[in-house]
Amino acid sequence: MSVDSIKKRNFKTPSSQEGNALFLGKDTVLEGKMSSEGVSRLEGRFKGEIFDRGILIVGETGIMKGRFEVNIFIIHGVVEGEVYARGRVEIHSTGKLYGNLFTPIMTIHEGGIFEGHCRMGRSSGEGE
Repeated sequence: MSVDSIKKRNFKTPSSQEGNALFLGKDTVLEGKMSSEGVSRLEGRFKGEIFDRGILIVGETGIMKGRFEVNIFIIHGVVEGEVYARGRVEIHSTGKLYGNLFTPIMTIHEGGIFEGHCRMGRSSGEGE
């Protein structure tokens, strides 16, 4: 993935995390617990818990259900459950978030959907 394609997809990769990347394709189905650092992009299905210190991106074909503790969460697909974000959450035009959200910063682009409860503030994030 080139730097130009990263910019076109509206997400930035912090330089300290460029070496750590995870990509799960649209035919991938996972269930359980996952821990990651760097940039993770999920295009398939996931059910369980994710603990991510970097950037977690749910692609347009991604469907995720469970509990997520992340730094930055970028949603282009469907997410159901509880989200605890230390940095921010972005719901893009094709993104849908159903559930409880705890984050200091949230952006919903035109067409994006959020249904649930949201708590914002400095202490939001990491399992309250």
